[in-house]
Amino acid sequence: MIERVLNSRKVYDGKLVKVRADEVVLPNGRTTTREVVEHPGAVAILPLLEGGRVVMIRQYRHPAGKVLLEVPAGTLRLGERPEECAGRELVEETGFRAGRLVKMFQCYLAAGYSSELIHVYLATELSKAVGNPDSDEFIQVQILDMAEVLRMIGRGEIEDAKAIAAILYAQQLPRSSVK
Repeated sequence: MIERVLNSRKVYDGKLVKVRADEVVLPNGRTTTREVVEHPGAVAILPLLEGGRVVMIRQYRHPAGKVLLEVPAGTLRLGERPEECAGRELVEETGFRAGRLVKMFQCYLAAGYSSELIHVYLATELSKAVGNPDSDEFIQVQILDMAEVLRMIGRGEIEDAKAIAAILYAQQLPRSSVK
């Protein structure tokens, strides 16, 4: 099942991502090329307020060509631990600080072409803080009841994979975990 890399060449070296083309030997002995988007990794945070309310953000996403309703998220900085990144991004994007931050899971978003591994956290015991989004981020914070968020997922109104995964995952946690 494992593919062996014969050679690799850098195709693009950007600020956020790099792209390489790997020539690999397949398990059947044939060779092919795999294009790989190298990403430093990321975090996503599901912030829950008392009473089952979810803190979400609306943000225009250029690749999608539209505004998406998402959970706060961000890219890991060099040497930064995922839980540090989660705490930083939560404050920056929402203006809330987590009293309790628990890792729910991690997953690859698009393993067929990207190395991006995202660490997904549940944030509870929230308190107000001073948010400060990056200068190129224009974010609207929106607080919604969990029941409405679930209906929106069912109606296809929430299209962001990390938000859908975090919300649905949290639904199967014991109630004591999501207070």
